[in-house]
Amino acid sequence: MPAKTPAAAEPVADRESLIIRVMDAPAHLLFEAYSKPEHMMKWFGPKGYPLTLCEMDFRPGGRFRFAMTGADGQQTPPFGGQYLEIIPNQKIVYSNTFEAPGSETMVVTVTFAEKAGQTTLTIHTVFASVAMKTLHVNGGYENGMGCGLDQLLDLVITMEHA
Repeated sequence: MPAKTPAAAEPVADRESLIIRVMDAPAHLLFEAYSKPEHMMKWFGPKGYPLTLCEMDFRPGGRFRFAMTGADGQQTPPFGGQYLEIIPNQKIVYSNTFEAPGSETMVVTVTFAEKAGQTTLTIHTVFASVAMKTLHVNGGYENGMGCGLDQLLDLVITMEHA
């Protein structure tokens, strides 16, 4: 009998992470900051770990490849994936995995819901397994995403006033 895959054996609710942030910024600028490498390199990732590799083919079916570099000059292992769905100013869905052999894949859905000049940005991540989620959360995934969102808002404010 074949072994069950983790996704089949573990409920989605046990493998997901949800980050919600209300931002004083229009959805179209937040979306633009997600869609162009020159913007991504200014905000993505935790503070002190800027993207130093940022290859993006931002379209459904297109791929991306990122790596960050710490203050010590060491680059993180590259990671990337494929854009699965893009609805301008509303939604981006992509797969994401490290390039190391045997790495599991997560699927990330980012939604932008604008109302009265504010945008609720929701990042819903479904990890391939509970073990993958635990590894990422214990490694600072949610904190790193929060730092990145702080930097995203700073960038969008400068974009608004440009």
